[in-house]
Amino acid sequence: MSFELKPLPFAENALEPHMSARTIQFHYGKHHKAYVDTLNKLVENTPLEKKSLQELVRDLAGQRGQRPRKIFNNAGQVWNHEFFWESMAPPMGSNGGGGQPEGALAHMIETSFGGYDAFKALFKKTALDQFGSGWTWLIAEGDKLAVVGTANAMSPMAEGKPTLIGCDLWEHAYYLDYQNQRGAFVDVFLDRLVSWNAAAARLKGADVKEPPRAMRA
Repeated sequence: MSFELKPLPFAENALEPHMSARTIQFHYGKHHKAYVDTLNKLVENTPLEKKSLQELVRDLAGQRGQRPRKIFNNAGQVWNHEFFWESMAPPMGSNGGGGQPEGALAHMIETSFGGYDAFKALFKKTALDQFGSGWTWLIAEGDKLAVVGTANAMSPMAEGKPTLIGCDLWEHAYYLDYQNQRGAFVDVFLDRLVSWNAAAARLKGADVKEPPRAMRA
């Protein structure tokens, strides 16, 4: 079994003008593909090639040694990128990217952060505070949500935590469109690109219990 470059859930130009087709071509077609190709070379003819991508990431997370770390880094980045692409949607229509969540997810953001604006501010601050390459994530913890950052190829999934959205902070994710303006990229990710429908489906799939809603007078 070999790992494959999973098709994008949208056309290369579908996120324009917020993420250019040129960025997608380099990010997906070169960086993401390189992680897949390298991973396959590393696990070829070993017991690891029979594992699923998620199993590989979780089994190797935290292991020491140059080879396990190299396999983890490439497997982690393959999973992270698949999750990143599926965390976005073209910014149009009722199922489009951006805007604000609804239903149970909106309620959990309200109870966890004090409102959407507070969530957005924390998500952006976490992204800007991440030194070097890494990721910012929205995750579920019990009946609450949390925003966390990870470095390099690490993810909350590697630690078994239900993960709802992920934003890539490696420079190849945004430099062609936003140069060194990471904050501007994160704003656009939340305002125009993030798929709250995908996040809501992941929340439901994680079987996270929504906290009680306040009774209205």
